Amino acid sequence: MTINSHVIKSTIVGALGGLLFGFDTAVISGTTHALTEVYHLSPALLGVTVSSALVGTVIGAMTAGIPGQRFGRRDSLRAMAVFYVISALGCALAWNWPALIIFRFIGGLGIGGSSVLGPMYIAEIAPTEWRGRLVGFFQVNIVVGILLAYVSNFLIGTMHLGAHEWRWQLGISAVPAILFLIALFGIPRSPRWLAMQMKLEEALNVLNLTGIPNPKEDLDEIVASIHLERSVSSDPLFSKRYRLPVFLAITVGMFCQLSGINAILYYLNDIFALAGASKVSGDLQAVAVGAANLVATLLAMSVIDKIGRKKLLLFGTAGLALCLSAVSYVFLTHRHLDWLVWLLMIYIAFFAVSQGAVVWVYISEVFPTRVRSKGQSLGSSSHWVTNAAISLVFPLMAMSSGAYPFIFFAAMMVIDFFLVLFYYPETSNISLEHLQTNLGID
Repeated sequence: MTINSHVIKSTIVGALGGLLFGFDTAVISGTTHALTEVYHLSPALLGVTVSSALVGTVIGAMTAGIPGQRFGRRDSLRAMAVFYVISALGCALAWNWPALIIFRFIGGLGIGGSSVLGPMYIAEIAPTEWRGRLVGFFQVNIVVGILLAYVSNFLIGTMHLGAHEWRWQLGISAVPAILFLIALFGIPRSPRWLAMQMKLEEALNVLNLTGIPNPKEDLDEIVASIHLERSVSSDPLFSKRYRLPVFLAITVGMFCQLSGINAILYYLNDIFALAGASKVSGDLQAVAVGAANLVATLLAMSVIDKIGRKKLLLFGTAGLALCLSAVSYVFLTHRHLDWLVWLLMIYIAFFAVSQGAVVWVYISEVFPTRVRSKGQSLGSSSHWVTNAAISLVFPLMAMSSGAYPFIFFAAMMVIDFFLVLFYYPETSNISLEHLQTNLGID
């Protein structure tokens, strides 16, 4: 079937949280040098500054399932949009280092919450045969946000704003955050959440809006699935029946970060500086890496429902291991430094077609409706806890040798390749209700 304008509109708006997520993730890379000078930061304190947002992200991811279950996915996303606005304006106006940390923490709450709620909302409103591509659009928006952040840093850097440059770089995201908040008032609630609240008439209306062939049959299947899940409602998430989904959510989130992706995005300008690039050329090379990320992500989204999640993960993870090994060779030998930007562009392309394309789709698929909020929070929390730990120690590891972090990331990708090969099931082209049977959840 083809998708109609209501599904497209809801997907675009639900995924806008991903654009802000990506922008806030990458924009800090252009400010690390200025913040180090303004606040006299040691490598350890720079790590704290960057990872402060991730503390909020972890908390946001761990707790977003609670309002998502109680108030709905869409309405909870509105609160995340408010966090984004407060964070952007607060960082731009920060009067001292502790204030900057607090406002970055608030932004982290928005990132963590939207990383749970956005993919969940899209997965629950998307037709089955389009679910991978539509949930994957959240990742596309993350990548667009990353590219926009690098372009924004480059353009603001050419304006010669002096001591206030970093404030403009951090504050400009208030504009898309406000637009995101406004747009959330123009989309419907998730039909599966409505069915859980026994608002069946409204749920049927939303399913009718999606244009699926048999909305009443779909609603009956959703309701039957919910009744089945409620009959075992005493089971906690960490119970025997959910052991495989829990394992999959934790590992797919964790190894996505053990690829080194966010540490590299956060410190991209510093990595280029280690290779001898100037500030302007470093900003420009970051734009090139962001562009490669976008092109590869769009390619992955076009094939994720055809090729499948598992094959993409295997292909990309093998490529990541090779690229990371090559980057570590460059830093170990201090030869071929001009290869660095090309290696990182290839690295980002392998990430985009595998880990980047699959992680949010996979986490949103493997749990049944009743525990999807908790499961999504678990997978996202695994992702962000690992991210926070890596981002905190990356400056210290890179200070002793630029090669050490990349050797570690390459080893992690080798482990991940075999984990996916032997334990990960394929989830594409299977309805959310039927997936629980395939995963052994009776």
